Amino acid sequence: MGPLGSTFSRAGVQVTDSSYVVLSMRIMARVGLKVLDMLRDGDFVKCVHSLGCPRPVHKRVKNHWPCHPDKVLILQFPEQKMIKSFGSGYGGNSLLSKKCFALRIASVIARDEGWLAEHMLIMSVTTPQKKEYFIAAAFPSGCGKTYLAMMQPALPGFTIKCIGDDIAWMCFTHDGELRAINPENGFFGVAQGTNMKTNPIAMRTMQENCIFTNVGETDGGKFFWEGLEKETPQDTQITSWLGKPWVEGMAALCAHPNSRFAVPAKQCPSMHPKWEDPKGVPISAIIFGGRRPKGVPLVVEAKNWAHGVMLGACLKSEATAAAEHEGGQIMHDPMAMRPFLGYNFGHYLQHWLDMEQPGRKMPKIFHVNWFRSCDGKFLWPGFGENIRVIDWMVRRCEGDKTIAKSSPIGFLPKLGSIDMRGLPAVNESELLSLPKQYWLDDTRESKKFLEDQVGSDLPPIILRLLEEQAQALEIM
Repeated sequence: MGPLGSTFSRAGVQVTDSSYVVLSMRIMARVGLKVLDMLRDGDFVKCVHSLGCPRPVHKRVKNHWPCHPDKVLILQFPEQKMIKSFGSGYGGNSLLSKKCFALRIASVIARDEGWLAEHMLIMSVTTPQKKEYFIAAAFPSGCGKTYLAMMQPALPGFTIKCIGDDIAWMCFTHDGELRAINPENGFFGVAQGTNMKTNPIAMRTMQENCIFTNVGETDGGKFFWEGLEKETPQDTQITSWLGKPWVEGMAALCAHPNSRFAVPAKQCPSMHPKWEDPKGVPISAIIFGGRRPKGVPLVVEAKNWAHGVMLGACLKSEATAAAEHEGGQIMHDPMAMRPFLGYNFGHYLQHWLDMEQPGRKMPKIFHVNWFRSCDGKFLWPGFGENIRVIDWMVRRCEGDKTIAKSSPIGFLPKLGSIDMRGLPAVNESELLSLPKQYWLDDTRESKKFLEDQVGSDLPPIILRLLEEQAQALEIM
């Protein structure tokens, strides 16, 4: 996991009875003889996986997908650096290098060794002035990490390059710089909704050497899922992920809502030349964000590092299929790590707070919300237009104090400070507004959630910052 030869990288061995897992792991992790050299000291993560459905199969296999869904167990043993997975043949429950190793086990190793293992994309943005900045961003699953990492900017003169779309390992160096690597070797992205409009870079990436899971198939042997209707000839015969004939308009979905593609990262046209640099890349900004249809501004900047940790601790998002909850619910997903953290969450927040030390160049922290809506319509166009928000963040990183104003929840853009040139009418005032009662209720609910779920392990400064936020909102 990570570039070969990097001090950031860690190794593991997985034993599995699934050919699907073997093929997928060859995409998602670095495998082969060169990795064996890293195992000689015995310090590696030990992974055992079984479908729970040994061959020869003596019972009917539904949809040719052997597994044991009634007894799925995915166990992590941080002290032993060990993972045991039984009964699942899909995704992060069977590709043990992914969430099990790179987040749950790695987060404990990171705590012990003084670094961070996070559910974050890593991207670079180069401005028209040819200045390059590297950004890490944490969103809950299904909230657009892959798209942002591969964004095609709508503003001229900007360039976006991808380092990784899902996981970041970050460590402060001796000179005080926070550097990050992408430990993965491929993309395991959500297929549903991906098309040439929403993510053309991903579509170009997956044209060869790609494994598709639980998607539909055309009579010509091509992939299909909801979102590809306009790119598929109308007379095309399509078979659903359940192996049944499918036509547009049917109640049943053609592809599973959490259908996936696994493809080597090196095939991505916008991959950064330094994506496998053993030294990692320097992080200037960290972004948290989720799907919030009401009340939450387009972008807010944390007042300081501790305040940014508080923003991350209060992260919420409308649930998606990838999060395994009913769609539409606003779910807490602190730091986008709720399903992936390997130890006590209060201690994890304190670990983040402890990252701030004299001599370190602390990245700015932001929170974004591309999904605020009114009367069922999004207020922000999203996609490539998100570069306008990234541009504002970069200018804040450069020290521009003229484009932000203080608010009870952090620094907000001043009206007119986000470049809106060329956009159709956007209700900027509404996008950046803070409905007082909404935020009072939201702050109290966040405080109650953390008190109930984290309790006495919650770092006192997080609770104090929430109380200060409520007081500031009261007099707003």
